[in-house]
Amino acid sequence: MKYHDLRDFLTLLEQQGELKRITLPVDPHLEITEIADRTLRAGGPALLFENPKGYTMPVLCNLFGTPRRVALGMGQEDVSSLREVGKLLAFLKEPEPPKGFRDLFDKLPQFKQVLNMPTKRLRGAPCQQKIIQGDDVDLNKIPIMTCWPEDAAPLITWGLTVTRGPHKERQNLGIYRQQLIGKNKLIMRWLSHRGGALDFQEWCAARPGERFPVSVALGADPATILGAVTPVPDTLSEYAFAGLLRGTKTEVVKCVSNDLEVPASAEIVLEGYIEAGEMAPGRPVWRSHRLLQ
Repeated sequence: MKYHDLRDFLTLLEQQGELKRITLPVDPHLEITEIADRTLRAGGPALLFENPKGYTMPVLCNLFGTPRRVALGMGQEDVSSLREVGKLLAFLKEPEPPKGFRDLFDKLPQFKQVLNMPTKRLRGAPCQQKIIQGDDVDLNKIPIMTCWPEDAAPLITWGLTVTRGPHKERQNLGIYRQQLIGKNKLIMRWLSHRGGALDFQEWCAARPGERFPVSVALGADPATILGAVTPVPDTLSEYAFAGLLRGTKTEVVKCVSNDLEVPASAEIVLEGYIEAGEMAPGRPVWRSHRLLQ
């Protein structure tokens, strides 16, 4: 089962009773989280809030709230099939040469899947149909949720952060929270040992004083989202693992303002940079100067 984009996946979930549309206005400040959390604890469906108060774009919650939806997102029919994904991940971490003809025959499916690891680079993509730049960028127009009363500000919680270190060919995808602190400014809340933070540290050491480019994709296809949260080997790009999960190459497109590549089918892409040394409550500040839809 393959999904070209997030919308394909939502169509399947709705057909199988795994998605509920909420048409009534609901506030992204605490209210959406309360409903989503209650639904999650009950093992309920994914929720698409079509009319968040004060905004024109919908909010999706609980996409992978059950093991079955995780399996479906990985292209599998049932939860038991996730064992095969585990075997594939183990094979990638410690690949063993075939021990004989029979073993080679048994491993052929794994070797065939490797053909889907390279990305497919597109010249144009749906995520770049509408481009907002400079002072016109206003992140307050996105229904970024305030999830809990203790949160200092609204947080982007499921964006795919794309980075690359100065000496690495592979791009890193990670899911790090970004805290909204201005119309075009966010705090990048990553831990120092995570891939994106390590790329940033290496960049600062190799190119002191230069801005560190960062892009964040919102609403990517399910395989790419799940690839970003899977503990793949550091030498392997999450894009490559997503291709293995999906059974087809991950389609990417070069960003407008930097050399990073983002999922071509993403709903929204934020492009920006981190200024070395600019911190807010102990975290680097990320400035977004392009918003693509």
